[in-house]
Amino acid sequence: MAFFSRLREKISGPKYKELEDQPEYVELEHDPELSRSRVLVRPFVLDDFEDVKPILTSLREGYTIALVNIRPLKDRDLIELKRAINKLKKTADAIDGEIAGFGEDFLVVCPSFASIYRNNQLKKVEE
Repeated sequence: MAFFSRLREKISGPKYKELEDQPEYVELEHDPELSRSRVLVRPFVLDDFEDVKPILTSLREGYTIALVNIRPLKDRDLIELKRAINKLKKTADAIDGEIAGFGEDFLVVCPSFASIYRNNQLKKVEE
């Protein structure tokens, strides 16, 4: 009989008593960084062409909507402004995002999960 009980134990797995010794649940660590909102609306200021790099980095992470003040660079150097905007456009296209200007001094750049509302009728009403 001992042979059959050992065979049954191997086939059916360990006895219930052995399973009771195991913890009933596994405790997971809580990461406060992940629990905060994943979407971040962040302002940026373009004083120089080099200021584009942190904007591109945050956009590539995928959870940042960038509000970019282009006024300081616009006042200083229009050629550098065009280079910076082209760089932002290329990155927005690469991440399937969108870029749009509002007012004369700001750009909005968003990743693929967000879209920018554009309404042609609104312009007609304001005129």
